[in-house]
Amino acid sequence: MDTILEKRNLKFAMVGSGSWATALVKLLMNHQKKIGWFIRDQKNIDRVMKNRRNKVYLSSVILEPDRLHMSTDINEIVQEADVLVFCIPSAYFLGVMDRLTVSLDGKFIVSAIKGFAGDRTIAEYFNQVHGIPYDRIGVVSGPCHAEEVGMERLSYLTFTSKHISSAKALCDFFECDYVKAMPGTDIYGVEYSAALKNIYAIAAGIAHGLGYGDNFLSVLITSSFKEMTDFLNASHPDKKRNVLSSPYLGDLLVTGYSQFSRNRTFGSMIGKGYSVKNAQVEMNMVAEGYYASDAINRINKRFGVDMPIAEAVHDILYEDRYPAYVMKRLSDKLY
Repeated sequence: MDTILEKRNLKFAMVGSGSWATALVKLLMNHQKKIGWFIRDQKNIDRVMKNRRNKVYLSSVILEPDRLHMSTDINEIVQEADVLVFCIPSAYFLGVMDRLTVSLDGKFIVSAIKGFAGDRTIAEYFNQVHGIPYDRIGVVSGPCHAEEVGMERLSYLTFTSKHISSAKALCDFFECDYVKAMPGTDIYGVEYSAALKNIYAIAAGIAHGLGYGDNFLSVLITSSFKEMTDFLNASHPDKKRNVLSSPYLGDLLVTGYSQFSRNRTFGSMIGKGYSVKNAQVEMNMVAEGYYASDAINRINKRFGVDMPIAEAVHDILYEDRYPAYVMKRLSDKLY
């Protein structure tokens, strides 16, 4: 196992302050005495200190400010940590990383970002740009909405790393009475699945907004699962991968159907006639699938996988195609 995770009194830090970052901080507080937390806006830090809540995101979670070292200086937080959990919307990730000047050498990186850094997954970015070996990179994923973690409803997470022992160690740091953590080694599959399911949730939302019913949605989600599986097998084949497990099929289902799904909500607004810009402004939250759609469109040019659903979403979001027409054309390709 990586010696970093074997150290006693490891110092954890969270980079990011949205709903999912807040939920993960809540989990870490079950195991860590003190947690570093990079929060971009000083006003948010002041609110947490005063109200013991991140009132902008996931305000239901009660925090303990005296156990949090919060700062708007990412270098201060990174410098002091052994394990860094990155949980920033992918659209802002590279901008935040541009502010980083301290070294990541000797640190263990955990990505909780369900998107891409340009045309790379987040793990690929840290490996290729910062030279972090894959045995010091982990990924957390699964069918787990931040809102339900905040309410302490039973949830399941998967922690993946190249070495199963590292993945198991990460599970121990986050598991609690209401979160079951499972280890895995399929970094590529989990990262791509986490991004793809957001695209498919937008497709489900568009269909819902256009008035399609549950019968059609069941076929759309089933076809999305096949499309996702085809892409994973073509781009990063893994004989040990079980796509029927929770970080693949489970995450797709909850994102495609849940009331908490930002991507489904975003898609539904598009289906009802909102422009992309107006939907983004009204939501006031990031729908990761919007950015993932363009990234996958570029990435798949290397693999040539038949992905009519992902292409349909890209046509609507980036080519300004009429949603009703695109969805009708797509419906003839589903079975």
